[in-house]
Amino acid sequence: MWLADHYEVFIAVIIGLSQLLGLLSSIDAVMKDRTAQGAIAWAVSLNTFPYLAVPLYWIFGRSKFQGYVKLRSSRDQEIKRVIEKLMQSSREQEIIDDLRNSDEQVLSHLVDMPMTCGNSARLLINGPETFQHIFESIQQAAHYILIQFYIVNDDNLGRRLKAELVEKAGKGVKVYFLFDEIGCHKLPRRYLEDLRKAGVQVSPFLTTKGKANRFQLNFRNHRKIVVADGRTAFVGGHNVGDEYLGQNPRFGHWRDTHVRLNGPAVQGIQCSFLEDWYWATGTVPNLVWEPVTATKDNHRALVFATGPADKLDTCGLMFIHAFNSARRRVWITSPYFVPDPPVISALQLAAMRGVDVRILLPHKPDRRMVYLASFSYYEKTLPLGIKIYRYQKGFLHQKVFLVDDYLAAVGTANFDNRSFRLNFEITMLIHDKLFAKEVEKMLLTDFEDSRRVAMADLEQKPPWFKFMVRFARLLAPIL
Repeated sequence: MWLADHYEVFIAVIIGLSQLLGLLSSIDAVMKDRTAQGAIAWAVSLNTFPYLAVPLYWIFGRSKFQGYVKLRSSRDQEIKRVIEKLMQSSREQEIIDDLRNSDEQVLSHLVDMPMTCGNSARLLINGPETFQHIFESIQQAAHYILIQFYIVNDDNLGRRLKAELVEKAGKGVKVYFLFDEIGCHKLPRRYLEDLRKAGVQVSPFLTTKGKANRFQLNFRNHRKIVVADGRTAFVGGHNVGDEYLGQNPRFGHWRDTHVRLNGPAVQGIQCSFLEDWYWATGTVPNLVWEPVTATKDNHRALVFATGPADKLDTCGLMFIHAFNSARRRVWITSPYFVPDPPVISALQLAAMRGVDVRILLPHKPDRRMVYLASFSYYEKTLPLGIKIYRYQKGFLHQKVFLVDDYLAAVGTANFDNRSFRLNFEITMLIHDKLFAKEVEKMLLTDFEDSRRVAMADLEQKPPWFKFMVRFARLLAPIL
């Protein structure tokens, strides 16, 4: 009865409150550390459509994962002791590389991790080879196994992984299984319960942990890590699912890349896992922290773990710095190409210096809006001589780049705003001419299986397609 009598007053109060929340949220958006485009987009939408934009901002609007920031700044004393012990052992064994130039020093300073020598890096091309090596390392593990993936499916490959982990746990091997709850939203509870019953320690990453993060769904842990006994580690683009073996009828052949590491870099990869595990569980596993050099090769390697808890936009800065240092070649392959202006500028300047800039993207999309947005960058790249290729053989999912003849990167970071600023990612930077030569050979084969695009590929599209390309580009900061 009261509501009927005071309906107009009630509506006025709701409108006024919505406008006030929109104004306050827009001020927060402008004051927070984010791109100018993102701040403007949020400010306009929050004041124009506050009823819709305010709840979206509370869920998707943060640019920093504050809970993890606080954790890192006040690291548990036990984690501090682990890292200090690792650094001391590395210095005593003289496996911390004496960086040879300022370019390498910048990359090391960005992640506050040393580059180490005495590593062996093996390139793993596509799912069958990758998971063959992963399962062999799991089977050979005698003490512990660390497993971290963004996506785990309850299919043939996922069930084989579960069976392998259950068997090892039954033999007394400690198994730690960390997954992203958004990436694994389809994973049945039964799958996780089977692991727990077998003695596997299982935890979601918990991006919504804590009252301040309760509605925060925008941050993802996109890392893919496997470590066996602190002696062998794997990092790369594969998640756990049959499609990564090329067994999905929709995508067919699945092109992806992983890297297997032996040597001191394994302890650096463990550091990344340890921070994530401690955030999720508050516990510190008993791991091997004494680094051992590989029996063959002497690859120089830097573990480049990045995320929204970093003080800087570390992932994007890695790309920018690598491209600015290039003198002969920059080859990039990624399933998504939605870079921000500084990264595009670095590629444009490289092309103007005469650098051979090539970008390899999928022809077959898995995310339609991101695929459309990539066409909007043709006019900023192709006229400058930057070559863009579309992979024709199947779906391209690898995250790899090659700079000149000495630096190769294999990891989890896509070429988009989400990886640059919102996801927890990990990339292995390998400084070695022989390893770079292997990556060159791999990418040359990929280029042969691709078609080079031209401006006509966009210009000849119908008007509705061009409109969707522009619309998708507007959404680029949140894609």
